[in-house]
Amino acid sequence: MSNVELTNFDIAQYLDNKEVIAEYLSQILADGDMDELLEALGNIAKAKGMSQIASETGLGRESLYKTFHKGTKPKFDTIMKVISSLGVKVQVTA
Repeated sequence: MSNVELTNFDIAQYLDNKEVIAEYLSQILADGDMDELLEALGNIAKAKGMSQIASETGLGRESLYKTFHKGTKPKFDTIMKVISSLGVKVQVTA
């Protein structure tokens, strides 16, 4: 039997344009789970660069890292600042 080497999947490697980011967030939002949303935003911030997100939102890097931890309860304003910095918008449709 041959040795198979597994590598960890890092979704941040694939979040390289606004369309992919928008689709990823749309799928997460459809589930309605806040922990998944925070994890997704953390993955996207990692892909874009946490320093860049911090600069664009006016939030501290350490604060952002804490925001994306499971179980946190960030302010809506914080979430919207991060989403805006990603170049995507939240839209509700019927």
